[in-house]
Amino acid sequence: MTGNIYLIAEQLGKQLKQQSLTVTTAESCTGGGISQTITAIPGSSEWFQAAFVVYSNAMKIQILQVDPVLIDTQGAVSLDVVKAMLQGALSTAKADVGIAVSGIAGPGGGTPDKPVGTVCIAYGSQENSHAEQKYFPGDRQSIREQVIQYSLQQLSNMCRCDVTGMSAALN
Repeated sequence: MTGNIYLIAEQLGKQLKQQSLTVTTAESCTGGGISQTITAIPGSSEWFQAAFVVYSNAMKIQILQVDPVLIDTQGAVSLDVVKAMLQGALSTAKADVGIAVSGIAGPGGGTPDKPVGTVCIAYGSQENSHAEQKYFPGDRQSIREQVIQYSLQQLSNMCRCDVTGMSAALN
């Protein structure tokens, strides 16, 4: 884990602790890397609830209650699927905020519409979430590290911008 990723996770942890919020993750292409980064922070047990590494579509459906029709019609790497993954993780873990990711880290699996490096990310709370599709260049390891860093940074930004708003929306 690079120092920058660790610092972002540490900042996120401070924000969550300050606001008395808990976090969860639902990860596919990162294989638990986001939760590993979060739990590398001493004291993370105060604000980290659970991680769901749902690599297969069957586990997205079974564990996080993602509608199989979404996966069939849009594919696992889609905004609606990561939104559903986020909501399922938040509900199952009873966490306040979370991150969900699904993507194509390669080296295979890409298509013309969704090349290797395409990742869908959702973050936020049940009441206030955001989802986006991003492209991260590089090899498998580089793509995964970029996704981890970007996801943690986006949730941290959301918590920082909404220091009062996020807490108020959750209460």
